[in-house]
Amino acid sequence: MRPGKWIYTVAMIMVTAGFVAAQFPGMNLTPAEKAKLEAQQKATEADYHYMLDILHLTHLRPGANGLNPKAPNPPNTNEALANPYPNLPNPLVSNLGVRITTPQLWWKLRRPEIVQDFDRDVYGYVPRNVPKVTWILVSEKHGTSHGIPTLTKHLIGHVNNSIDPAITVNIPLTLVLPARASGPVPVLIHFGFNFNPLVMKGFLAMLKARGIKLPPPPKGPGWKQQLLDADWGYAILDPTSYQADNGAGLRSGIIGLVNRGRPRRPEQWGALRAWAWGASRVLDYLQTDPAVNAKEVAIEGLSRYGKAALVTMAYDQRFAIALIGSSGKGGATLFRRHFGEQMGNLAGAGEYHWFAGNFLKFDGPLNAGDLPVDSHELIAMCAPRPIFISYGSPKVEGNWVDSRGSYMAAVAAGPVYRLLGKRGLPSATMPPLGVALLSGDIGWRQHHGGHTDLPNWPAFMKFASKYIKAPPPLKP
Repeated sequence: MRPGKWIYTVAMIMVTAGFVAAQFPGMNLTPAEKAKLEAQQKATEADYHYMLDILHLTHLRPGANGLNPKAPNPPNTNEALANPYPNLPNPLVSNLGVRITTPQLWWKLRRPEIVQDFDRDVYGYVPRNVPKVTWILVSEKHGTSHGIPTLTKHLIGHVNNSIDPAITVNIPLTLVLPARASGPVPVLIHFGFNFNPLVMKGFLAMLKARGIKLPPPPKGPGWKQQLLDADWGYAILDPTSYQADNGAGLRSGIIGLVNRGRPRRPEQWGALRAWAWGASRVLDYLQTDPAVNAKEVAIEGLSRYGKAALVTMAYDQRFAIALIGSSGKGGATLFRRHFGEQMGNLAGAGEYHWFAGNFLKFDGPLNAGDLPVDSHELIAMCAPRPIFISYGSPKVEGNWVDSRGSYMAAVAAGPVYRLLGKRGLPSATMPPLGVALLSGDIGWRQHHGGHTDLPNWPAFMKFASKYIKAPPPLKP
């Protein structure tokens, strides 16, 4: 079975970067596959413990076991226990107690403080010596997609590796544009999953062992067709091509290249910032393509890539709009919430590489309540630009991603949007499933299905049409 556009939406919530073969009964690994996985796990554990050692951390609180409800540490789903740290940092009060009452104070004082806090304690600083990227056009081809004439370009972003020639980093990119546009078109950058054969083999074996059948593909046009129908283009970016989704990869990829193969320092960037860096380099290229309206570039991702899409939007103010799909904790969901995924999961060996090393301290001697920032301020960093937050049904998608925690964060970001002359969510009350909130500059919708943003795409496109105006196609 080959993975289609819909399988990843089921798979990625169940498969983490640090998965162990024993979690997948019936996987039947070949000796070579087993050796490859064991080497990756060994290298990840070594890097993880190196970071713990230099931070002088001897004990972290374990995360929740989201795969076994009978485990001694199941995820909390009781709202009465979900908010042990109810006091969020005020995005409109500076670290020195200055109240932010004007847009000028936001831009000059408060927003830089929030960026610095996220850099130091959550996502990590991007080093100053990150090499430049040179984009090379590999091929271009005219064709059709869903009956629409298209131009498809395949490009490679080559990262200058003169600081360490032993580490090669390239950024492959597929760019699809409507071929008959009357002017430069909007483009959405989609963080796409790379289907590791070992991961898919384990995933399918696990489903078979548990008697789980994959659902049918969703009805209606896919996201690519919806974009082309609206005269948008799209770019597919695989972030693992330039930074692996595991701790072993921290000594290679763009993070490893900058450090010349040496381990990170605690304040340096993790994979989420690195993935966002790659999306920004794609936007650099799009600014040079005359067929693209570089002022109308969107970013989109699901699950861990929903986290990356939000980080991209927050840090790079050139992006015009974002669709954030089921991003959970580390994305739009409040870190301070004790619901579903826990801080111990993010700080564990399977996910720590997403963050700065310093983040681990908040699952050790410190806790989530000690964080100087929270996800409502990450959303606020996107202001005044529009952002659409997407989730599925808790009954189908599960409670791991804590959609309510994301709604709470979006509400708490509203004061910054209003300060900047925009509108946040229209209500502090979370709407029923299937009800889209599109009147403000923060959009929201939960569909009735599982871990995918596909059913929310029509609502996103309606939301985006308020801001993005694509040129009409030329008449034949």
